[in-house]
Amino acid sequence: MRLKLVSILPVAALALGLSAAAQAAPVTAEKGAYTIDPNHTQIIFAIKHEGLTTFYGRFGKVSGGLTFDPASPETSTLNATVDMSNIDTHVPELDKELADVFSTTKFPTATFTASKIVKTGDNTGTATGDLTLNGITKPVTLNVTFDGGRNSPMPFQPYRIGFDATTTIHRADFGLTGMIWSGLVGDDVNLMIESEMEKNK
Repeated sequence: MRLKLVSILPVAALALGLSAAAQAAPVTAEKGAYTIDPNHTQIIFAIKHEGLTTFYGRFGKVSGGLTFDPASPETSTLNATVDMSNIDTHVPELDKELADVFSTTKFPTATFTASKIVKTGDNTGTATGDLTLNGITKPVTLNVTFDGGRNSPMPFQPYRIGFDATTTIHRADFGLTGMIWSGLVGDDVNLMIESEMEKNK
C-alpha cells in the first residue's frame, strides 16, 4: 500500500500542477462584433430584506452588442438594453408592483453603454459606463470576468464568447423609493450578470 501511495503522489502532484496552470492561463477568443444571446444571458438582482435575508429576482430579456478585441480589450465597445416589463421574483403580486415601481409604461427599458474598459488581469477587467434606469442616468462600473470563446457543438451555430459581471447600485440614486415597503429593504442592490454572445457573420 505504501509503495502504491509513493508511486501515485508524483502523478497526482503533476495533475494538480497542470490543472492550476490551466486555470491561471489567459483564455482566448476571436476578435469581432458580437450580439448578446438573450436566451443565455441573465441579470439577477439581490437586495436585503429587513436585514435578515437576501431576496433575489431576475430582470427581463437583454439585447445589445459588443465589439471585442482580446489583444486590445480597452478598445472594445459594449451596449445593452434590458426589458424592464418582464421581471420575475417568483412572487406574482410583487412582479406587478415592480412594474409600477420601475415606471415600465413610461420607461420600458433600461440601458447601459460602456465608455471606458480597463483590463485588470489576464481574464478580468472593468467596464464603466452610463446606466439609465427609471429615466435616470448614473455612472456604473461592472467588474467583468472573461470566460473565453468556442465554436458551438451545435451544427450551423455561430462562434460564442462568455462573460460574467457584478456591480452594486443604489436604488435611491434611481428614484426607486417611496414604496410602502421601502424601509424594509436595503438601498444596495447587487447585480449578477451572466452573458453569452454570438459572433456576427
